[in-house]
Amino acid sequence: MILTAYRGGMHARFAPVRDCFHDLFAASRETGAALTVRYAGETVVDLVGGTRAAVPPGVVVPAVGADRPWRPDTLVNVYSVGKPVVALCLLILVDRGRVELDAPVSAYWPGFRTPATVRQVLSHTAGLPAFPVPRPAGSVTDWALLCADLAAADPEWEPGASAGEHAWTYGHLVGELVRRVDGRTVGRFLAEEVAGPWGLDLAFGLGATDRRRCADLSYADRGWPDATRGEPGSLRARALDNPPGGRDVAVVNGAAWRAAEIPAVNLHATATALARLYGGLLAGGTLDGVRLLSPDLVAEATRVQYDGPDLVLDRRAYWTLGMQWEPDGSWGMGGIGGSSAWADPERGYTFAYATARLAAHDRVDELVEALHSCL
Repeated sequence: MILTAYRGGMHARFAPVRDCFHDLFAASRETGAALTVRYAGETVVDLVGGTRAAVPPGVVVPAVGADRPWRPDTLVNVYSVGKPVVALCLLILVDRGRVELDAPVSAYWPGFRTPATVRQVLSHTAGLPAFPVPRPAGSVTDWALLCADLAAADPEWEPGASAGEHAWTYGHLVGELVRRVDGRTVGRFLAEEVAGPWGLDLAFGLGATDRRRCADLSYADRGWPDATRGEPGSLRARALDNPPGGRDVAVVNGAAWRAAEIPAVNLHATATALARLYGGLLAGGTLDGVRLLSPDLVAEATRVQYDGPDLVLDRRAYWTLGMQWEPDGSWGMGGIGGSSAWADPERGYTFAYATARLAAHDRVDELVEALHSCL
């Protein structure tokens, strides 16, 4: 196992977090990952470990991939961790007075049929959690086609009446609003208005150079795609599997997926970038002296907009404008496969874990338990 501490290493106070991170590799539960924690505005944990190479189930690192160590600038597909990031792009336009939260989507997207507001789209209550027309795998990169399908769709429920994580559709709904209002794709908007000003190493739609920095996703268990799908024909299955291929490593490790903008599920990022992004939000919209959002809009964006059953997650959920809120007051987002990032205002930290090993979130749970023991 390859383990590297960098950018000032780690404060001694947080040694239990480092030890927990190390133990994940020692127990072969992790093959490649990065962890960053910022506390009181300062980076206190910044670790990378393992390999960028795909590691088959049962193979021990470094038996495979020792020649491709995970580095500080390694990018990885973090799935739904990207949803708050695409939401941030639209919220910047709200902050600038170019979009109103309670205006209908059709005010900015002519021909959009569902009577949902911008707020309902951002809070996963718009009633469009699944693409309505069955499409082949290749269409996942066809932005215009999938947006046209959504514009013509009837909602699964009356907008605002319930919630269901808009698993793959969220990025197209939010991203197309950004494009309609601003003229730039959401990937370009992110690069020029967020990643650049805040110095964040993350993107929707990678160029050839950045694709060479990516970690390849791999399964901890070959049955993971089926286990995460839900019952055949269920709303969850329809939300996750149309177009197909989003949890197939042969697809998501390919150049076409990495080059496309699929904002709900294909943000490629470092853990450091995600922890810094949440640091800016935790500070009221300003990072390193650069303000992207007003404190008032950050407060609105991070308060609970919906509290009730989520028809896709099949559990109670608390949705903000782009994130999940937790009863301890934290807000952020986990991605299917194990990556996660959030801010904890009460304890004063931000946390980001980016992994290439597709499995459950128990790794994050253990890291957080170690972190809280240090606080």
